[in-house]
Formats: sequence, C-alpha cells, structure tokens
Amino acid sequence: MSKLPPALAHLPFPVIGSPLFIISNPKLVIAQCIAGVVGSMPALNARPAEQLEEWLIEITEALDAHNKAHPDRPAAPYAINQIVHKSNDRLEHDMAMCVKYKVPIIITSLGAREDINAAAHSYGGVVLHDIINNKHAHKAIEKGADGLIAVAAGAGGHAGVKSPFALIQEIRQWFDGPVALSGAISTGDAVLAAQAMGADFAYIGSAFIATEEARAVDAYKQSIVDSNSDDIVLSNLFTGVHGNYLAPSIRNAGMDPENLPESDPSKMNFSGDKTKAWKDIWGCGQGIGAIDKVQSTADYVAQLKRQYAAAKARVLA
Repeated sequence: MSKLPPALAHLPFPVIGSPLFIISNPKLVIAQCIAGVVGSMPALNARPAEQLEEWLIEITEALDAHNKAHPDRPAAPYAINQIVHKSNDRLEHDMAMCVKYKVPIIITSLGAREDINAAAHSYGGVVLHDIINNKHAHKAIEKGADGLIAVAAGAGGHAGVKSPFALIQEIRQWFDGPVALSGAISTGDAVLAAQAMGADFAYIGSAFIATEEARAVDAYKQSIVDSNSDDIVLSNLFTGVHGNYLAPSIRNAGMDPENLPESDPSKMNFSGDKTKAWKDIWGCGQGIGAIDKVQSTADYVAQLKRQYAAAKARVLA
C-alpha cells in the first residue's frame, strides 16, 4: 500500500477527475466531488483572474453544505491545477487564492517548482505533479511534490508516449507515495486495472467532457460519443506540447489531421487572460470508445462503480 496523505487516504472511490482546459467549472467539480471522486479544474479556466476567488468560494460553500447535510457520505476533496510555465503570468495570483482558500489538492503541470509546493504545504495542502517519464518523476519528488500523476500513452490533452505498464513499474521501483495513472481510462474495469498495476488512483478526463455539467459545446460532447481511438490524433501543433485531439474538430477547422505540421515548443504560451488560439480544436484521449451517451456526472460515476465492482468480482472468481 502507498503512503497516502489524509486528503487522499479515504476517498469514496479511487478516481481523480482530471482538470479539463476551458471545460471544467465549479458545477462539474462540485458534481464530481459529491459523486465521490476528486473534482478538479485549471485555475486558468476562471477568466478574468478575479473570477477564481468567486469559484473557490462557490466550490467550498457547496461542498461544506453537502457534508453538513450528508455526514454519512461526505464529498471527496477538490483540486486546482496550476500551469507552472514561465508564460503563465497569473501563477502568483492564482496560487495566492489557493492558499487563501486552503485548496486541498494542487495539481501542477509543465514545471516543478519548490516555492509552489511550499505554498501548498503551508496550509496542509497536497501537491500532485503530472509527469510523462521516470526522469521527470524523480525531479518532481526531489522538488517537494507529494505524489505523481503518471500520464501514459493515450491520455487526452498533453499526453505521454510511455506504456502505462512501463511507466508505473519504473516509478514504483523507488516511490511509495500517491500515484494516479492517466491514459485512456474511462471504465470501472480500467480503474481496477490501474490499481492492479500499482497506481492508487485512476485519472479520468475525456469521459467527463461528455457529462451534462461539463462546460463543453454539445457538438464536442456528441463527437466523444460518436468517436473512438481511431479518431484521436497526436500533435504538438496547437500548444507546442504533444497532445491528443479529436480528428473531426481538426477537419472542421480546415486542416488535414493526417498532415499536420510540427510546432516550435519554444512558442508555448499559457498567459493567463489571453484568448487561446485553436479553441475549437478538441482535446481528447483514446479511451472514448466506451462512452456511448451524454449523462450526468452522478450517473457516470455510478456506472464506473458498478463496472469496478463487477470487474473485481470477475477477477476474484
């Protein structure tokens, strides 16, 4: 068993909802937490920057009210994702808000910084850092992260290229703290498989886009329902970092998904309040073949739990 900090030690269900750029909002985060999984969102989804404080108040008050009304089934904690990249000119402001409202879990991406980790630790927060290889995992823990999000091949957004089998086994050779596995996970069977490999949690993103609470256009949600892994394209054109995207959205933008040029990684830009290019290019992971309808977050998590229980019974039998 891993050594888990209190915020992660008693989750109702071993799933962390990944922060979805543009799409995650308080409504989705609250629904995820009440359903029993960690809900999360990028700080940069709140625009302008002042909106982040409003959202943190909304999430905190909603979860407190739920816990008071339902002490027998408390909500899971929530997480805020910080893009730790030099072009993010909001990082200091957004982190100050997280400290003010004592955000239980901070997810850091695209850079590991000791000062960000220390800020979270100042009030007892937990830091999970997402990585795509064992080298970056070592660096994250050395700089003070509490746990890791292993982003393996097939993940949506900024994907890795390593097999989850290789990535998890290399991390577990030296690290006994919290590990979440990301990459094409959308069923309860896959959640159990992630744990069998050595992860503590499954990290699920794309499946939550096709929920009623997600702030995605209906065409995006329906495209997830209609598509499968053959419709996913890996490219670094859109942000400078390799990520997985839905081919139909690339075609709709007037480009050929099979002939995309390479981007210059040095041109990555995560400046806080600028409108992003490619906003109609839809990020997505390879696990969407199992998503056959748009439904509420509560119904989707309930489905995961049923599948997980059935998979465990099947294995134990």
